[in-house]
Amino acid sequence: MRAYWAIFQARFRVLLQYRAAALAGFGTQVFFGFVRVMVFDAFYRSSSSVQPMTFPEVVTYVWLGQAMLLLVLFRPDVEVRTMIRTGTVAYELVRPLDLYALWFSRTLAARTGPVLLRAVPMFIVAGLFLGLEAPASWVCAFLWVAATLAAVLLSAAVATLLTVMLLWTVSGEGLAALGPAMVFIFSGMIIPLPLWPEWAQPLLDFLPFRGMADVPFRIYMGHIPPGEAVYALLHQAVWIAVFIAAGRWLLARGTRRLVVQGG
Repeated sequence: MRAYWAIFQARFRVLLQYRAAALAGFGTQVFFGFVRVMVFDAFYRSSSSVQPMTFPEVVTYVWLGQAMLLLVLFRPDVEVRTMIRTGTVAYELVRPLDLYALWFSRTLAARTGPVLLRAVPMFIVAGLFLGLEAPASWVCAFLWVAATLAAVLLSAAVATLLTVMLLWTVSGEGLAALGPAMVFIFSGMIIPLPLWPEWAQPLLDFLPFRGMADVPFRIYMGHIPPGEAVYALLHQAVWIAVFIAAGRWLLARGTRRLVVQGG
């Protein structure tokens, strides 16, 4: 475990160096957060029907989404993709380490470092000036932290699986485009999941993507009561185990069939 922790720390420190990019991204996310809030404001002003979420809840949901945007805006590990294309992945195979744990550690750092650089100022600015409300209670705050940690692990497991799937592709561009699009739609980043039609709710509740954004956000607001949050956390844990198992199985199968050309 010490080796993987060292890999995580090294990768994490490298990613924390991109402060200028984080500042630019923060400004962009504030702008698009305003755009989304205005869209939902127009929707609520023009609709006379009762919605499953109040407008202040939607505003909080939007700013939580902007704070945690990079948690779901993922793509396969660029460096690993380059190693697979060039054949230098062979060096990874001879390391005295578990290859899946190695790639998962790198991905976990990529899920945390950039997110922290943008999330901290977003919580401060949005909480003071932009309508981000505080957690519904201390219990909700504690459960939100637990759900967010689970969301990080779930996002890392999905991203690692996408990285492993590069063993069967030529460039990986298709995976890099398809993965974020699916997560954005079904995690609640575009439209809060409670606002989806009733017929879609069973599917959304089953899919793993809600665990990356919708579950932590609604626990934060108390929209998912503490009594039901345990089942939401269990849903996240099950999908984490599924994606890790799938990633390990595919990696074992891929390394047995891997052919490195060139020299």
